[in-house]
Amino acid sequence: MSRLFGIAAVQMSVEAWDMDGTFEKMADVALNIHKQMPWVNMVVYHELVVPGLVQFKTPVDVNWWKKNSGPVPGPQTDRLCELACKTRQWLVPGSMWEMMDDKMYNTSVVISPDGEIVAKYRKMFPWLPYEAGTTPGDQFCVFDIPNVGRFGLCICYDMWFPEVSRTLAWMGAEVIIQPTLTPTSDRELELVMARANALFNQCYFVSINGIGAWGGGRSTIIDPDGRILQQAGTNQTFMTEMLDLDHTTRTREYGTLGLAQTLKQLRDSGHKFPIYENHGLTEGGFNQLGKLKFHHINNEP
Repeated sequence: MSRLFGIAAVQMSVEAWDMDGTFEKMADVALNIHKQMPWVNMVVYHELVVPGLVQFKTPVDVNWWKKNSGPVPGPQTDRLCELACKTRQWLVPGSMWEMMDDKMYNTSVVISPDGEIVAKYRKMFPWLPYEAGTTPGDQFCVFDIPNVGRFGLCICYDMWFPEVSRTLAWMGAEVIIQPTLTPTSDRELELVMARANALFNQCYFVSINGIGAWGGGRSTIIDPDGRILQQAGTNQTFMTEMLDLDHTTRTREYGTLGLAQTLKQLRDSGHKFPIYENHGLTEGGFNQLGKLKFHHINNEP
């Protein structure tokens, strides 16, 4: 049986500088999706949606950052966990400001339908010099959904560094989720990179952008063969898609469009790459792939 997984990528505007108002909007969307589309297993939002951020500058209230950030887990995540419990859905609530030891991180969490935080990821590549006040994270993030598969998580500018997605794939990610928040003209380039990351790593790539004062929309869902399944415009919307993680298995095993068994060839090449110095190519998720060979119809991989 196919490993089907319903996902909803929410492209929305925040209630500007209003964390409580934005949360109410997020909750309303999630509850409506749960009511109208019960087959959706996961709801995903854009980067920095939780604090209601609309632009990267100090607001009039200089204490705003402190009032709208905190530890993770903490008050910010407690009510998100309650929302996941209420909808019985997996929840990736974009990201939020996390304060720890006087350092600020751009942090995303993954919450299970039981309201448990199963993964936490700190953005590894803040958009410098614009996010100079943010401390980079130093850990890659993958998480497992029982009976479905392994997912990877990155945030916005992380996508510009191919080592991030490649490492997530090496760690076994079959779907990569990327909350982002950008209004700039390079969104056209990011759509190319989203597709490239899916192609290079033979996996689903889900990029969710905000809209409004600090978001240009054009969220997208790409399949493991690099096909654009959906691409939003610049209006408020949400994209629903039934992902089939066996499609990732099929693409990696038989090749992109049945042609290029790239991950298997990378694993078997014998070449040395600095990113894998401490862990060989055959020690990660690539080791789960079959042999690099010709396939015949009705033959087992």
